[in-house]
Amino acid sequence: MKATLLGALLAAPFALAAQSGPLAYPTTRKVDTLTDYHGTRVADPYRWLEDDRSEETKAWVAAQNKVTFGYLENIPYRAQWMKRLEELNNYPKYGAPFRNNDYYYFYKNDGLQNQSVLYRQKGLSGRPEPVLDPNGFSAEGTTSLATFSLSENGRYAVVGKSAGGSDWRTYFVMDMQTLKYLPDSLAWIKSSGAAWRGDGFFYSRYPKPASGSDLSAKNENHQVYFHKVGTAQEQDVLVYEDKANVQRFHNVGTSEDERYSLLYIRDRGAKGKLGNALWFRDERAAGSTYKPLIGEVTDLSYSFVTEAPDGRFLVLTNDGAQNNRVVSIDPNNPDRSDWKTIIAEGTENITGISTAGGKLFVSYLKDVTSRVYVHGLDGKREREVKLPALGTASVFGGKKGDKELFFTFTSFTFAPTIYKYDIATGKTDVFRKPEVKFNSDDYVTEQVFFPSKDGTKVPMFIVYKKGLKRDGSNPTLMYGYGGFNVPSNPGFSPTRIGWLEQGGVYVLVNLRGGSEYGEKWHEAGMRHKKQNVFDDFIAAGEHLVKTKYTSPERLAIQGGSNGGTLVGAVMNQRPDLFKVAIPQVGVMDMLRFQKFTIGWNWIAEYGSSENPADFKTLYNYSPIHNLKRGVNYPATLITTADHDDRVVPAHSFKYAATLQELYKGNNPVLIRVDVNSGHGASNLKKSLETTADIYSFIFHNMKLTPKFEGVAGGKESKKTF
Repeated sequence: MKATLLGALLAAPFALAAQSGPLAYPTTRKVDTLTDYHGTRVADPYRWLEDDRSEETKAWVAAQNKVTFGYLENIPYRAQWMKRLEELNNYPKYGAPFRNNDYYYFYKNDGLQNQSVLYRQKGLSGRPEPVLDPNGFSAEGTTSLATFSLSENGRYAVVGKSAGGSDWRTYFVMDMQTLKYLPDSLAWIKSSGAAWRGDGFFYSRYPKPASGSDLSAKNENHQVYFHKVGTAQEQDVLVYEDKANVQRFHNVGTSEDERYSLLYIRDRGAKGKLGNALWFRDERAAGSTYKPLIGEVTDLSYSFVTEAPDGRFLVLTNDGAQNNRVVSIDPNNPDRSDWKTIIAEGTENITGISTAGGKLFVSYLKDVTSRVYVHGLDGKREREVKLPALGTASVFGGKKGDKELFFTFTSFTFAPTIYKYDIATGKTDVFRKPEVKFNSDDYVTEQVFFPSKDGTKVPMFIVYKKGLKRDGSNPTLMYGYGGFNVPSNPGFSPTRIGWLEQGGVYVLVNLRGGSEYGEKWHEAGMRHKKQNVFDDFIAAGEHLVKTKYTSPERLAIQGGSNGGTLVGAVMNQRPDLFKVAIPQVGVMDMLRFQKFTIGWNWIAEYGSSENPADFKTLYNYSPIHNLKRGVNYPATLITTADHDDRVVPAHSFKYAATLQELYKGNNPVLIRVDVNSGHGASNLKKSLETTADIYSFIFHNMKLTPKFEGVAGGKESKKTF
């Protein structure tokens, strides 16, 4: 944009208008837009901000960022926060290795690299060589490696790149002998993996969107293609599409031996929940077509695990088991009357299952902490995988011929540590432990259960430095999500150590809507029961105040995406309980979310304003539509990004404009719009900058001054690999 045009735009609709508070915000143009929802007329004066391509919207973003960064730059310790977060993050970080033929592959970040680098080595004692360094994908380090999928023989790999944090992927093919790219280039891929079959792979894509609308247009007609290595995308074979149901997801996976391809068809069932059909095709049989294992889409889910020695398929499902079970199905006779339960439903929720060395590794959640058990392919439990503490274990899995596998364990003050597990003996050894320079013994993690509004016991984790005085004066950051059947698990964050060492308390609330206690917990926080999630979060804040961990003047709340919706809703309902609110990339307009990119997929979780009963529920808590004049809202820092094509930034734009219009108090209402980032930060530097600004904003509005001592970061272990 030319400087003269930008100046003219800023001078017209965005002249800085004086407020009663200390800040002057850009005045945002209003339009007379009314929509009739089942007899209720709803104003939408800032709908023009939904057009992310318009010069006026771009100018509005520039004007808002000028105010926001001007405010942040005047916080005297902002640069010190950034420096400290860099120090805490400056240690080598590794991912668990995975084997393909003679090579072990793993990711490593030297410390402050914007993107982790992919390495490989022959055997566990070989010399590592770099395979892919995403830091060179773009000048600013904002293009990431989103997909890496090796062919079974290790000859080729699919390399998927994401530019600026977008959910769109471009796929390339790499020759793993020369580590050079082949001419293959595949575009407009989203919600897809890469499933190899011989010298080609299955992938899913959408039709090319209209020019300029790729970050906001509704995504429909998800198609499955097969690409043969060395050919142009135009020659790819269309495997499956459903033009009669354009809002379905279609994905194909393959069995380990590539004999079977599995077609997943995902949609909302009769009860409005996401479920899937599951079809299969024998790739070794000439002329074979897809046949139904589970023929119709319902509210239930089915995931292929492996083929058992007797030829039956093992499938993880919540069919007849809200906490999930594993069943055995004969592909030649998939009728339910012939199903056999291999692993029955238990009191804890099965959250994942994988295979390696001819065994099943089944992960459970018990009060939000991992339990992992080894089973034979007949379902018989053989042993428990001993974990070092209460926390989160992940990345189990491997190939049938593997003798060992690797997994990662972490918790709030337990940095991610990689363990090697011997499948035959069950012996677990530390494989790589990060050298983070902080003393975990200096910190305390509690899990407490508190009553929500309706009496339901809800868990939360409270983390703080030893010696904390429960006198109500501690700065406390409370985080929540509560939706989409996603659990909020204990995990380590070096940036969070920066908060804790300043005397801050960190709280993770396990709200209803997640999968912490199975599908019942999820159902209790979705659609017309969404208010339970907000009640849980409010009750958590009240409990923290009652037990004197903090006070309303020292309590901040944070959440992203669905958690951003949570923050917006609870600060509307209980603005007196919180001093600072950080809604990040939130779904803030609950009446129009389904009109952009992949938003229609969330109808299963939220409902839709096009349904009269759903509209009433959504309208009652929609963050934008429940802002009111005369309310003393918390100091608010809204964060979003220009490449967020999952929750489009218009949600945050309209929310910021509405809150700035209605709120006349002294607390700041700011929106921070990142560039070349998406639903999450596109690189490490941007992530640290955002966190430094959030911490600075919170401390500044709590009238606190952090004390920095300049402790250096960790160093790399000398251990091999």
